[in-house]
Amino acid sequence: MSFQRLFAPPFLRRTLLAGLVLALAACAQQAPRPGPVAAPAATQAEQEPPAPEKAGAEASAPAVETRPELPKQDLTEAVLYEYLLAEIAGQRGALGLSAQAYADLAKRTRDPRISKRAAEVALYARMPAAAVDAAKIWYEAEPSSLQALQALATLLISAKRQEEALPYLQKFLEGDPSGDGFLQLNRLLANNQDKALTLDLMQRLAQPYSKLPQAHFAVAQAAAGAGKSELALTEVRAASKLKPDWELPALFEAQLLQPQSNALARERLAAFLEHNPKAREVRMSYARILVAERNYTQARTEFQILSRDFPDNVDVVFAVGVLSLQLQDYVLAEANFKRLLELPYRDRNTARLYLGQIAEEQKNYPEALRWYDEVTGGEQHLQAQVRYALVLGKQGKLDAARAYLHQAEAGSEQARVQLLLTEAQILREAKQPGEAFDLIERALKDMPDQPELLYDYAMLAEKLERMDVLEGNLKKLIQLRPESAHAYNALGYSLADRNLRLPEAQQLIEKALQLAPEDPFIIDSMGWVLYRRGMQAQALEYLRKAYTARPDPEIAAHLGEVLWVAGERSEAEKIWLEASKKAPGNDALSGTIKRFKP
Repeated sequence: MSFQRLFAPPFLRRTLLAGLVLALAACAQQAPRPGPVAAPAATQAEQEPPAPEKAGAEASAPAVETRPELPKQDLTEAVLYEYLLAEIAGQRGALGLSAQAYADLAKRTRDPRISKRAAEVALYARMPAAAVDAAKIWYEAEPSSLQALQALATLLISAKRQEEALPYLQKFLEGDPSGDGFLQLNRLLANNQDKALTLDLMQRLAQPYSKLPQAHFAVAQAAAGAGKSELALTEVRAASKLKPDWELPALFEAQLLQPQSNALARERLAAFLEHNPKAREVRMSYARILVAERNYTQARTEFQILSRDFPDNVDVVFAVGVLSLQLQDYVLAEANFKRLLELPYRDRNTARLYLGQIAEEQKNYPEALRWYDEVTGGEQHLQAQVRYALVLGKQGKLDAARAYLHQAEAGSEQARVQLLLTEAQILREAKQPGEAFDLIERALKDMPDQPELLYDYAMLAEKLERMDVLEGNLKKLIQLRPESAHAYNALGYSLADRNLRLPEAQQLIEKALQLAPEDPFIIDSMGWVLYRRGMQAQALEYLRKAYTARPDPEIAAHLGEVLWVAGERSEAEKIWLEASKKAPGNDALSGTIKRFKP
């Protein structure tokens, strides 16, 4: 299609232009053209022309701050037509034509608003050279504009024209004697893909500012982005030395140390908190590291300090609630989640879900159902429906629980699978494993390769002593998901628990351990197969580690048995007693205790 057909004929064009004059009249200013370059910030006021004298009441009116002087530009038909050409071409998807028209208009008018728009359109049209040219005109026309300076420097960096960018970046820093310009500079350069180039540029810019902590911090960030961790540590420590009470370097140093060692990161944050106990973000990071180390008691203490100092911080209140639930302090957990509902906390359904869980853990089932029922919509809705049905099952209302699941919303296949698995769990807990087995078997006819159904079907087959089904389904799952640690573990453990093909069982569990080395249940399986193979000392090492990570009743049963057989009966009894108090109805634990202490 020709350009003429893209636009209106001359007589209509004149009508359009007349109609647009009022809308675009603000683009025309009758001020003199400004000089080529703005003065530094310190002397800029001296260069501004004095306001014209006015008589009468206007003379005493305060001066209104206006944007920098704009070029004298008549609002001609040609200018408006070219503006229309650029805009309509852009709307029609002809970005190259739009960018070129805007570039021509920017050169003709030298208007900062037009040149800014020209730079934006050229960038969107993937014409970097044209975007740089337009940004230069914009900055020359509006030299006091920080936005223009940033845009020009960023475009030059993106185009790998760092030598051209350098003086503009230096000017950017000179305009901010506080040093915070270095922090803005890092954000400005964050999208640059050449991280080595960014580091080199940052080092050159920071060189004259060796006494400025922000300069060292900016170099540290650039060094980390370029993979220079040692240089990053050196620079961030220099920043901390110059400004010891500044949180950002302490946080960043801990972030750099954490891949090496959680302990090093924790010690750095703890040292900072000794001298700066009110440093919120540092204490938050310190508490999160404690959580990562599973030191929940100390982590909660830290979050409680934060809660005292920042009582309305929703992140802190949430963390105290979760950790209290983890530590089975249900009173404090409930208080914090109810507090969240009083605060402007966006994810209120999550708070309600946790409150339902707290009530459920305390066997207050009517209260749990009430909270779960209040979770309406959103990401937590499916989980709330699942928990609601499980609570009905715990109350012995098997038919009601199943009926609830059948009418529950399942907007996807994954949701449908979760509801099926929940129904199977309710049947299993109701001592009806055969019915659960049949349910999953029917579901697999519609979804034969669904991994979670295959796994659950295998676990139900184990309960029914159907080793052929168990082995066949787990091997199929391993084929479908070769990275499924739990599939290897389940097959290996099932063989080990039955004293079958123990070398093969150990190989399967070793594979699972390679895939998930920190999983306490897989660590437990490794201890169990070693015990079955007569390696008590090695078995105890794994079982102790598993129980420390997760004091689960079945892990306690295994650890206690191996300790008993090894002659450490008092420790075995202590562990069994401890686990029995937490899980009095666990079949595996009670069965083990009866075998050794009938």
